[in-house]
Amino acid sequence: MMTTYTVSQGQLQVHEGEAACLDGAVWIDLLNPNRAEEQAVQARLRVEVPTREEMQEIESSSRLYREDDALFLTAPFLHGVENNEYGSTAITFVLTNTALVTVRYATPRAFSTFAARARRTPGQLLGSPDAVMLHLFEQVVDRLADILERVGADMDKASQAAFRSARGTGKANVRDADLKHALLTLGQVGEVTTRANETLLGLNRILSFVAAEKALAVRKENQGLIKTLTRDVRSLVEHAGFLNSKANFLLDAVLGIINVEQNAIIKTFTVASVALMPPTLIASIYGMNFQEMPELNWSFGYPSALVLMIGSALLPIWYFKRKGWL
Repeated sequence: MMTTYTVSQGQLQVHEGEAACLDGAVWIDLLNPNRAEEQAVQARLRVEVPTREEMQEIESSSRLYREDDALFLTAPFLHGVENNEYGSTAITFVLTNTALVTVRYATPRAFSTFAARARRTPGQLLGSPDAVMLHLFEQVVDRLADILERVGADMDKASQAAFRSARGTGKANVRDADLKHALLTLGQVGEVTTRANETLLGLNRILSFVAAEKALAVRKENQGLIKTLTRDVRSLVEHAGFLNSKANFLLDAVLGIINVEQNAIIKTFTVASVALMPPTLIASIYGMNFQEMPELNWSFGYPSALVLMIGSALLPIWYFKRKGWL
């Protein structure tokens, strides 16, 4: 679907689908475009809209390049955070002197948020094609910052609950549930930070490329945004790396707690099996059906065997406790 944004005398006009109007449009947003929409944009702006296969290429020369007066900028963007279905989708920005074209096959929340903001303040956000692109990047960076803050807070809550349960003497099923929740949260943090870092690195490459071409691609009043965005992106890259390192540390700690508890369980079973070996041996001896057994006709044979089995079971337990193994 094609959506066009046109600003005329301070008023924003938004057209979607078949009603989309390319004349005077400052932002042309292509979501899952069909061939007819691609041809209409190519005829209007005289630029070739990249295909989905071309957008997936990972070479830097295929993602960032210039053709005549148009810049073609492609980067992966995080999406699906709202549904806990994290993914990355390649989005291409085609920046010309008259319009910005975005080609995408998914809708990150930053795009819908920016479109809503643009409806309220079109003059500020949609003043020029380069302003649209830079303010859209600004919205993406703000969204990533919110996501990283949220996953960081979730990680802290999960780790605190896991350590609190490990230190306490509560029920084992509650402790296991807290540890499981902590593991799932830490895995989620690793997934989010990895994909967010991928988005941030892609943005950083785009901003570096645009900065080199800013004399021709970016108006003078918008060039300050490039430095601000570059600084914000680098700080978020550092923060994402910090969260990833913290998640790895907490993951090792939680796995260590689980190993300690599993060792305690195995030790309990080991002690129980060792304690039951002598009684089992005694019961096996007196369970044999030999005719000549001295204790077979003894009136105190049965209680004596029971006392002997109990004593042989308690003796290893006493020894283990004395050694500090229990």
